[in-house]
Amino acid sequence: MRRDTALIVVDVQRDFCAGGPLAVADGDAVVPLINALARHYATVVITQDWHPADHASFASQHPGRAAFETIDWAGATQILWPDHCVMASAGAALHPGLEIPHAALILRKGLNRMIDSYSAFLEADRTTRTGLDGYLAARGIAAVDLCGLATDYCVAWSAQDARRFGFGARVIEPACRAIDRDGSLAAAWAAMTAAGVARSGLV
Repeated sequence: MRRDTALIVVDVQRDFCAGGPLAVADGDAVVPLINALARHYATVVITQDWHPADHASFASQHPGRAAFETIDWAGATQILWPDHCVMASAGAALHPGLEIPHAALILRKGLNRMIDSYSAFLEADRTTRTGLDGYLAARGIAAVDLCGLATDYCVAWSAQDARRFGFGARVIEPACRAIDRDGSLAAAWAAMTAAGVARSGLV
């Protein structure tokens, strides 16, 4: 069992799976793979998108705008999303097939209405820390393996930020699925590679 490497299971939630408002194609397929992977790690962290109902990244909060349009928000380009993973809603729940009873931490992100959140380590303002870096360091973790949804957004941002905080980072590609709109998957892999993130098959 790996003791100096943690597994980060990113956003395997109902709203990102079949039938959800932001469903990732074939997203449900990662669940059995992740369940099997997790057995090999002493430290497993699960992340959950967890938004207030009026989160500013939701297209519904911008009259006349549609999901997947982009706007300028606080000096940065922001994608507007369908309402998803509203805190305490059925859609925000973890996928019912996820079975990782020894997960050490469930980390919820995106609670601040005015800040979008992709990474498990840093909010999208790039300054607000979730505390995950300190948690992992305190447990003697030197590297993280990542899986889940979606490769080109929350997995990619988390992997790059793991490197930023000095952890080794590897994406377990078969246990991820991507949104892949307008070249987003290729761009994410280019950014991850540049940051020193490794990509791997099942381990």
